[in-house]
Amino acid sequence: MSYRIQEIELTEPLPSILLSSDDTGIALIVRRKDKPIGFFMQALPAKTILSGEEVGQLIAKEISNQLIQQYLQEELSFAVHQTLFPSLTIAICTKDRPENLARCLQSLQELVKQASGLEILVIDNAPSDDRTKQLVDSLPWVRYVREPKPGLDFARNKALQSANGEILAFLDDDVVVDRKWLAGLMTAWRENPDAAAFTGLVLPYELVTEAQILFEQRGGFRRGFQKIRYGQILPGNPLHPCGAGIFGAGCNMAFRREILLKIGGFDEALDTGAPLPGGGDLDIFYRVIRAGYNLVYEPEYLVFHQHRREYEKLHRQYWTWGLGFMAFVMKAYQTDPTQRSQLRSLILWWIKDQIKQLRDSLRGHHPLPPKMILAEMWGGIVGFFGEYPRSLKRVETIRRQFS
Repeated sequence: MSYRIQEIELTEPLPSILLSSDDTGIALIVRRKDKPIGFFMQALPAKTILSGEEVGQLIAKEISNQLIQQYLQEELSFAVHQTLFPSLTIAICTKDRPENLARCLQSLQELVKQASGLEILVIDNAPSDDRTKQLVDSLPWVRYVREPKPGLDFARNKALQSANGEILAFLDDDVVVDRKWLAGLMTAWRENPDAAAFTGLVLPYELVTEAQILFEQRGGFRRGFQKIRYGQILPGNPLHPCGAGIFGAGCNMAFRREILLKIGGFDEALDTGAPLPGGGDLDIFYRVIRAGYNLVYEPEYLVFHQHRREYEKLHRQYWTWGLGFMAFVMKAYQTDPTQRSQLRSLILWWIKDQIKQLRDSLRGHHPLPPKMILAEMWGGIVGFFGEYPRSLKRVETIRRQFS
């Protein structure tokens, strides 16, 4: 299975699309005036030819509402005060993946030319060799920092301690930034100068295996194409802010550094690596909101993520999603008593939603096979029954080893 990813700019003549003999569908990224406004996938026979008119009909069918909303936004847009953008540090936390890191850094190279004073920081987390250091040493515009304690949130906190920028943006090493990424972050900040955190759109870098296509068919990391400002209340969502998955993804997020320091940085017992590879982004989003700050989602702040190619790795990812989600929930339940009623409701909603997804999958009405949904459910069960306290003990052992 392979889906061809194609960008469409609506202000230009629509191109015809010819699928190869290996393609089994298309994934269209739709832009207007270079801003991303829509994404959809369509299964098609190999060697299909779509004329420009047919491409237009397909776009109108799939994302007509987004087109209308974008047009109205342009008509009703207001002038944003062009204040000086704060200093920015971009941190990439990585472990033994120099090939991925090199691709990510290459996508950032043009931004370095465009923006003066931009700091690029690579946090090498418990490396097993010096390949990452050798790569960074060959790039004079990138700064290398080593964090010996294994775990993503250890690395994130090392970035927090090492960064010089007023805004600290985090990227995973398996993403590539869009050409509008920095402009999108600047727009989000200028429209929301009081916000403490920013998240952005995540689209697929490639769709060349069944696992990648399944993941994206379920929704991937996407959070939509509308700007959203999250505060203390979210009308129509009684679980806010406990359902922190709606805020964005950890592979593409930014914060006011002073606020991260004020709320204590990242919880190093979450996103610890293999034992508990998740929950850290959910926790920091939740804590930003609970501390009384705003978080802004901006679709123009866009990256492309390389999803897991192997079916087995996707299966484990869903298990870790359940594990990380429930570890975060149980941590919040222990540390934030005033939210316990909402957190109980969130757990019940999650169980009902997982059961519904499993039922739909068994009936053939869900993109994921039952095995994947069961993996996420089982991860959630393990997370519910004591994973966060177990992780606290593991992390204390790690700290003693490196003290």
